[in-house]
Amino acid sequence: MKPRTAPRPGQALIRVHGDLNDFLPLGLRNTWFARPCSGRETVKNLIETCGVPHPEIGALFVDGHPVDFDELVRPGHAIEAFPIVSAPDAHIALRPPLNDTRFVLDTHLGRLAAYLRMLGYDCLYQNHAHDAELAQLAHEEQRILLTRDLGLLKRSIVVYGAFVREIIPSRQIVEVMRRFNLTPSPTVFQRCMRCNGLTVAVSKAEIEHLLEPKTRQYFDTFRRCAACGKIYWQGSHYARLQTLLERAVREGVRRAASCER
Repeated sequence: MKPRTAPRPGQALIRVHGDLNDFLPLGLRNTWFARPCSGRETVKNLIETCGVPHPEIGALFVDGHPVDFDELVRPGHAIEAFPIVSAPDAHIALRPPLNDTRFVLDTHLGRLAAYLRMLGYDCLYQNHAHDAELAQLAHEEQRILLTRDLGLLKRSIVVYGAFVREIIPSRQIVEVMRRFNLTPSPTVFQRCMRCNGLTVAVSKAEIEHLLEPKTRQYFDTFRRCAACGKIYWQGSHYARLQTLLERAVREGVRRAASCER
């Protein structure tokens, strides 16, 4: 969509689409607006100065032509930014495809990390990790950084990431599932919720001495984390968590279908 008016000298025009508008002040959403432009900025930097973190961007266009993050913007240019979930087909890929869907989460998202692990996804989380450490992990291990911290998401070394809009964890997992087209992985309910390690089936006799009396009496099937040794069984907590995740899967599918219409 072309802007109706030309920018003034020393300015570029910008419009962002879809949920990228979440990062703009109300008066700039879903419309063209002007931004000072010296001719030395990349399109990535200019868009980020507006508040939109680069990992949220799926496609960029300058004067209707697809460009990458390093395109230099000059006064008079008209720039459009699209989110990943609704990027036009004819665009330049802004990042290489991921070989595997793995996550690292900031310190505000501990419950979401547990839900992702229940779904079977490799998900790093430590409640004392510093921003620099999280950004470095995301970069070195090609992990998707999930965060509630816009400053962290804007760090230049972060390639894959998303700002989690929802506050309530049960809604956060639906948001993330929809955003990344997640379904339960082959290792669903086989990751340790405490340390992210994989669990393995273990005989009751092998760990019976570690069980509480009622657990020993009423349960016979167990799994144990190969990394930290934590023991799991399908108690009432398992049924509650399974119900929650099944509801999240249904809601994620429903919202995804609604967005496609």
